[in-house]
Amino acid sequence: MRKKRNITLILAVFAIVLVFGFIGWFLVAIFEGEKPKIRLGPIPAFLTKTTEVPLIVTDAERGIRTIKVTLKQGNRHVTLLEKRFSFEGLFNAEGVHRFETVLSVNPSEFNQGRADIEVYAWDYSRSSGGDGNLTIAEHKMTVDTIPPALRLVSQLNYVNKGGTGLIVYQTTSDAVKSGLYVGKRFFPGYPSAQSPEKGMHVCYFGIPVNTTKDVSLSLWAKDKASNISKANMNRSVHIRNKKFRTRKINISDRFLNGVLPYFAPELKDPTARNVVKFLEINQRIRKKNGMVFYDLGTETLPEKLWEGSWLRLKNAATMARFGDRRLYYYKGKVIDEQVHMGVDLASLAHSKVGAVNNGRIIFADRLGIYGLTVVIDHGQGVASTYSHLSHINVKSGQTVAKGDVIALTGQTGLAGGDHLHFGIMVSGLFVNPIEWWDNHWIKDNVTRKLKSVR
Repeated sequence: MRKKRNITLILAVFAIVLVFGFIGWFLVAIFEGEKPKIRLGPIPAFLTKTTEVPLIVTDAERGIRTIKVTLKQGNRHVTLLEKRFSFEGLFNAEGVHRFETVLSVNPSEFNQGRADIEVYAWDYSRSSGGDGNLTIAEHKMTVDTIPPALRLVSQLNYVNKGGTGLIVYQTTSDAVKSGLYVGKRFFPGYPSAQSPEKGMHVCYFGIPVNTTKDVSLSLWAKDKASNISKANMNRSVHIRNKKFRTRKINISDRFLNGVLPYFAPELKDPTARNVVKFLEINQRIRKKNGMVFYDLGTETLPEKLWEGSWLRLKNAATMARFGDRRLYYYKGKVIDEQVHMGVDLASLAHSKVGAVNNGRIIFADRLGIYGLTVVIDHGQGVASTYSHLSHINVKSGQTVAKGDVIALTGQTGLAGGDHLHFGIMVSGLFVNPIEWWDNHWIKDNVTRKLKSVR
């Protein structure tokens, strides 16, 4: 009898535990505290055009009850989405637990300036007084659909083919990058030291020797939001045609035997015929070296470093001109064609080479066909190059003054005799150095324009 009573008591306790366990589970289930998860974006920091914004809301427990998306700007709230989901099945097992959509945000519907997207998501939990768990996601951005303004300041811009030009222009303060496009080549502008607070900029640019008459010229500016302004410059910049010489260069076996060992580490096939090796040097390695020069053109300080006239190698004869079209002959046949992108100056062997103007050394090392080479940054994209040197006296990062001896002439690289290959670059493009040696040209095309900045 006592045993039967004990069993009854145990069953009663078990039933009570089971009931309370169920009640506890039920309460935990309906009052669960796991909040919905929101994944918004990606969203740009600046809203410049109608933008599609992905939105994903998930709730693995009780399911999603309500989603509301607003765009807040000051005291104004614009509802982008408001959706309520029905309760389906036991414990909303068949309700919505994942919701995906794409929001379309049109900046024309809002004012310029700060705007915040806010996403609210509630679930079907009975927590928070029956309101459910709430998750809020927010993204701060700026509505900006107005591009920066541009105004050309300098007038009567005449530039020679293969030469350098300078324009002065003004932008609004929101512009973060600006300059001039010559075809697809971009020349960046730099804030003018005379009037940076007014948005005045200077831009040195070059006209490639192979430029056609119909090349497009565009003044260009971009703001933080990537809004872009363009102004056609074809009526403001006049390109003068210039003819360049054609020169015949004979390649002898003696010359090849003399220069090829210098390039042995850079050649792909050391067993190839000498003339094949020469073509690889004059084409592939030349192009590779040209990319180095172009990259160096970006290593420039934003301020102007040079002053006054530019120096030329003393007591030196001009052996080759800028823009010369060179036809290379081997055993009476044309094997290659290149354009000479500098001026060759010859004086006594191992002549002292001075810096043509004030600047900062940005390269002092061996460079393929150019041999031992020095590059000086003169600021605002202008640089000078010195090649085929026999000895270098300076190091990268060093500051030099006009006339400082930086090297000695030589015949390293692809050179047939002791000379200096001198070049001027504007943002990585080689231009005619003769202009920079001409004080009259500098006065008319540079100094006068810089003085016009107010």
